[in-house]
Amino acid sequence: MKWLALFLAAPVAAEPTFVDRSGGLPVAHVYSGGWEHFVGGGLAVLDCNGDARPDMLAAGGAAPARLFVNATQGPGAPLRFETGELPEMTGVTGAYPLDIDGDGPLDLVVLRVGANAILKGDGACGFTDATADLGLDPGAAWTTAFSATWEDGETLPTLAFGNYVDRSDPDGPFEACDDNALIRPDGDLYGPPVPLSPGWCALSMLISDWQRTGTPELRISNDRHYYVRGGHEEMWRLDPLEPRGTDDGWEEVSLWGMGIASADVDGNGFPDVMLTSMGDQLLQFGNGTEFVSAPYSVGTYAQRPHVGDDGRPATGWHAEFGDIDNDGRLDLFIAKGNVDQMPSNAMKDPNNLLMQGPEAVFAEASVAAGIATTARSRGAALVDFDGDGRLDLAVVNRRAPMELWQNRTPDTGHWLSVELRQAAPNTRAVGAWIERRTEAGVVAREVTVGGGHAGGQAGPVHFGLGGATRADLRVRWPGADWSAWQSVDAGQRVRLERETLPPLR
Repeated sequence: MKWLALFLAAPVAAEPTFVDRSGGLPVAHVYSGGWEHFVGGGLAVLDCNGDARPDMLAAGGAAPARLFVNATQGPGAPLRFETGELPEMTGVTGAYPLDIDGDGPLDLVVLRVGANAILKGDGACGFTDATADLGLDPGAAWTTAFSATWEDGETLPTLAFGNYVDRSDPDGPFEACDDNALIRPDGDLYGPPVPLSPGWCALSMLISDWQRTGTPELRISNDRHYYVRGGHEEMWRLDPLEPRGTDDGWEEVSLWGMGIASADVDGNGFPDVMLTSMGDQLLQFGNGTEFVSAPYSVGTYAQRPHVGDDGRPATGWHAEFGDIDNDGRLDLFIAKGNVDQMPSNAMKDPNNLLMQGPEAVFAEASVAAGIATTARSRGAALVDFDGDGRLDLAVVNRRAPMELWQNRTPDTGHWLSVELRQAAPNTRAVGAWIERRTEAGVVAREVTVGGGHAGGQAGPVHFGLGGATRADLRVRWPGADWSAWQSVDAGQRVRLERETLPPLR
């Protein structure tokens, strides 16, 4: 396999090690609430004041959502956050950052049980409600998923909202999945929502250029617990707006879909996808025409608790790929936790930290790393909070305090952090591809908005380099061809600015 050859040159690092920094949060934040908050609990990560230190918005459910502003003193210093100012909002299930109006500072799309909202950022961690100003129909649904992209010629991004059970259906909740919605701009404002019907109780969605043809598509992961029968995972074309089916190569897989994580794990240049679920966590390898389920031997199914004596099936939520030890191989974190008191599934369900080894096999390391907690975890994020080149971890829990972990893994490999900028409207170059080249091979990463479980990140793309002290970078900017390769030193945060490039023919 190509992916084996790609990573054989990476050095073996020490076991991952994390230190509990939850005390560095200004308050013990809890995602709370009744059955409308069994799902959700997302975490949005963004730099809201331009100081190169990632900040967080944590969904609160029945409690208010909270903004945590990063006050960590520097690389390696204990992680510390302060409370930021945020319009008081309850019913929040999750949030996603993006520069929606192209003015530079990052904004937030906030998902709620009820009216969704767009919070406009001022570049100093201040936010104001701009939902009406942008003409967005906030809806009144139980929104649990989101993704966005910029389409050609538009000044605003296209927004996809995924909705869960229709709370107004008197025959619900089972077989009462609500429709999803695609909202496109109409000039400088948003037009009316276009239903994506039927809905199958979406819990995660991601717009990605899955086939690497320059035509992004919307993938939706759905919870079969409520659609019961007849539903499946979905892939929607955006232009023309239509679902793909078995007649054009889409395999209609049905699972208890909770979250989506995407990355090129096998090194073939196409996005692979991790789908969390109750029971098996499903990794599928993409090749541009289809997705092929990983063999059990890869080690990613994580279908039961890996510690304790509870042998019932696990429940996966947020999944995220990241190179924890910077050895050049992507690792995988999965947040786990019972829906609430579901007797068919494990009650003490530890989170997974699956480290990818040199033979492209993943091995559980959460116990050794110190992060195998058993709260009902939901949203999470792998992000370098202190700027030392190692990915830290934050986890939102249902009915338990939020967790914050600092990566102190010794003897890690080298690293690069790459952020993109281009002119408005799509200032963060959503839809771009970054390629990193070293002697070990080429690794491709896509800039997207969406995925995870009810939360995501807008920030630099992190690359582990293993033993390489330099790397070559190039970017396929949205709507353009590849830039030239440029060589950069390891151990730094690099900003690449888009030059004038010819459009794709």
